[in-house]
Amino acid sequence: MADAGPRVIADPALFRAACDGARGAGLKIAFVPTMGALHEGHLALVDEARRRGDVVAVSIFVNPAQFGPKEDFDKYPRTLEADVAKLAARGVELVLAPEASSMYAPGHATAVRVEGLTRGLCGGKRPGHFEGVATIVLKLFNIVGPCTAVFGRKDYQQLKVIERMACDLDVPVTIIGHPTVREQGGLAMSSRNAYLSAAERDRALLLSAGLRAAHGMWARGERMIGALRRAVVASVDKAADSVDYVTAADPDTLAELLDSTVAEDRLLLAVAARVGKTRLIDNTVLGEDAPPGGEPA
Repeated sequence: MADAGPRVIADPALFRAACDGARGAGLKIAFVPTMGALHEGHLALVDEARRRGDVVAVSIFVNPAQFGPKEDFDKYPRTLEADVAKLAARGVELVLAPEASSMYAPGHATAVRVEGLTRGLCGGKRPGHFEGVATIVLKLFNIVGPCTAVFGRKDYQQLKVIERMACDLDVPVTIIGHPTVREQGGLAMSSRNAYLSAAERDRALLLSAGLRAAHGMWARGERMIGALRRAVVASVDKAADSVDYVTAADPDTLAELLDSTVAEDRLLLAVAARVGKTRLIDNTVLGEDAPPGGEPA
């Protein structure tokens, strides 16, 4: 299948049949859900899927349910032909590229809500976003069937929400979190980076620079959460036109931690900010992740 390029399927039922056929032949499926506009970060997830499965399946679907009324759904890049070419070069076998009408039937009235994990970070700034994410991911899991699914850790809150949803609802999918893939200098790869001007891209590098500075402090023994968070704030404030949050949180529960407390063995630092009109997110887990963009000074 891969020699002739991936089989591109628009009908979810036909895609499920193709996945069932592969499993019936004794093959393991590894799945990467995307919204398209693929870059090297997505392709790293595809490569990880290849290591974990005999058949790699990728979905390309810009999900309207996870965009708010003032967000960029209409202008979100849609580059299906180029995306399929990139996936062909990686040997992907199956691509699901449905229309919204086939994913959301007339009268669709069901949503998946994950409590707790969605309260802070992006959940507090984007009402309904994670319901849209959890709902579409569960639908995709139901279409693909039992598999291993690979997600990027750049969207750390999303990863934790999906892990919780899959566990709570007994979904027969193994979730893999892949380290954030970064551009030269440390900027986390994102489809939205295409919106940045050259000058804005230079400023955006300061987001990961702040996280890298916190890694340096952590390596030198700093554990006061306020000091670590303020190091990130100092860098982000130089870059951003507006800041949604710079938060220190428990890496497992995502509960926000007070500046006056002391970190234990791990600490999530997460950022959401706008550079120009582009909303960017980034994060790192101190005590677990490598410093973003290289070792701190």
